[in-house]
Amino acid sequence: KMDEAGMSEHVFSSVDALDNALATEAISVLTSAISARGKATLVVSGGSTPRGLFAHLANADIDWSRVTITLADDRWVNHDHDDSNEKLLTQTLLTGLASAAQYRSLTPCYPNVDANLKDVIATLDDFDTYDLVILGMGGDKHTASLFPCCEEIDEGLATNASALMTHPTTAPHARISQSLKRLKNSRKGIIHIVGEDKRLVFEEALSTQPAKKAPIAQFAAPNGNFELWYAPKH
Repeated sequence: KMDEAGMSEHVFSSVDALDNALATEAISVLTSAISARGKATLVVSGGSTPRGLFAHLANADIDWSRVTITLADDRWVNHDHDDSNEKLLTQTLLTGLASAAQYRSLTPCYPNVDANLKDVIATLDDFDTYDLVILGMGGDKHTASLFPCCEEIDEGLATNASALMTHPTTAPHARISQSLKRLKNSRKGIIHIVGEDKRLVFEEALSTQPAKKAPIAQFAAPNGNFELWYAPKH
């Protein structure tokens, strides 16, 4: 259904139903992209919310060798650190059939910040329009690593660069994040949230000013065309 702002909403009775439907949607988008252009791109987020989705996708029967996967953001830590989004992906999504996908790291040159940023920007600039971007949202209305509290938030929302380093004051670790402009350059965008508390935060974000206090709202109508996929927690 559409809300008043013109945003498409998909609401599910349970997390399992949401994960199942979202996996089906992702498979459909990626398969169509492969049919149309011979390849597909998928951008995902870390955290606990997408774990169920990743479990469904890991053994989806599609031509994963034609799919390139990258993260919306990652923490500035080693690949095998427990807080690394890349570690989460390698243990959940990049297993089974999906291990045949091409994966592009956001921390290929860790711990060299300058070399890493240069490398990642070159990689992300190589992609044209993404096929599917799936974002989460934090309780402070951040998405990717575009945090309201970080001093780089204006840059993240305005820059033409594909990626930047951010330093949130309310969360551990420096981060590397794709920029607003790079993430919005997608044929399909989904905001994936679970729990009534998150739903309330999301509703609040839509009317929050200035924009940098609610980065997630930049992706939802009327600012962007990402859809909301949601289930209350149970």
